[in-house]
Amino acid sequence: MKRIFFFDANARIQDNPKKKSIFFLKFCPILKSRLSLQYITIKTLHKMEHRINVHVKGQDAMKTLFGIGAYLKKSPVELQLLELVYFRVSQINGCAYCLDMHSKDARAKGETEQRLYGLSAWRETPYYTERERAAFAWAEAVTKCEVTDAVYAEAATQFSEQEFIDLTLAITTINTWNRINIAFPHGVGTYKVGQFG
Repeated sequence: MKRIFFFDANARIQDNPKKKSIFFLKFCPILKSRLSLQYITIKTLHKMEHRINVHVKGQDAMKTLFGIGAYLKKSPVELQLLELVYFRVSQINGCAYCLDMHSKDARAKGETEQRLYGLSAWRETPYYTERERAAFAWAEAVTKCEVTDAVYAEAATQFSEQEFIDLTLAITTINTWNRINIAFPHGVGTYKVGQFG
């Protein structure tokens, strides 16, 4: 029978006195004849230090992104679709602030819970139009920097040239916001609809 024991190694560690780690002391049946214990460092623990509030300290820099956002609100690409694209890209990048923000904004624009919950599996669900599916595939490809001719061709059948450019700008912009909010996390869960105009 395999047993696993845990201990918090906050005390001195021989090879690195400053490092705080959690170790597994693991009895492994397969190696029992050779090794009685196996030490595995699984994670270095540290408290996240206070980071810059980019929305306060970086207002001049953020104005450029807010300007793009204002432009996209006037885009021929429907705002509800843009919200879904923002949400999908934020899922890929794991940005908690943007997921909270765009789920709230999408609901405010009439989006359903079902379509939000199913978005990470959009290929397997019947809730989305062909235009939306093309946008999601394009968003994933641009976000991953793996843009194939097939994905391009499909999106081009659903969007005019101007819409295609605007959609791509929206995708690159939410990618930028994701990275900023991951680098400088602040106020996750506190967003209010319309907070940024």
